[in-house]
Amino acid sequence: MTSPPPVPVSVREARDADLDAVGRLLYDFNREFDEPARRPAELAVRVRELLAGGDTGVVVAGDDPVGLALMRFRLSLWERGLECYLAELYVVPSLRGHGIGRALMEAAMGLARARGADYMDLGTAETDVAARNLYESLGFDNHQGKPGGPVNFYYERKL
Repeated sequence: MTSPPPVPVSVREARDADLDAVGRLLYDFNREFDEPARRPAELAVRVRELLAGGDTGVVVAGDDPVGLALMRFRLSLWERGLECYLAELYVVPSLRGHGIGRALMEAAMGLARARGADYMDLGTAETDVAARNLYESLGFDNHQGKPGGPVNFYYERKL
């Protein structure tokens, strides 16, 4: 089976005018997986606050955004550069499988490098095979130290 053709969209760093759409996309993402979510307008305000703090970056796909990657940056304990955590990657369901997620990830990695990050980490569900395949095709690995090492686990808990 062949892959569907790529959907041509521009991918760029989000501008202030995009943040309402970013809030909507984040809301849609959480609702798709039956997770609680603030209203889109509240999410747009929160993303605006995070961007103003300087430790967050967002790239969007499309002039009227149809996808996003949201990253959080932090100082590294082990290296001189920053670490980048991919907090969210989302493409509207009807456009998945057309290369938009890959374009967003490549732009996110480029932005992370430009900001001085030398490491990116992320978490995804075991059942999200499409996302796992995308991340692995871009060189991400969930094994400690090297391919074939022990499997890394991501844990979370509300405090």
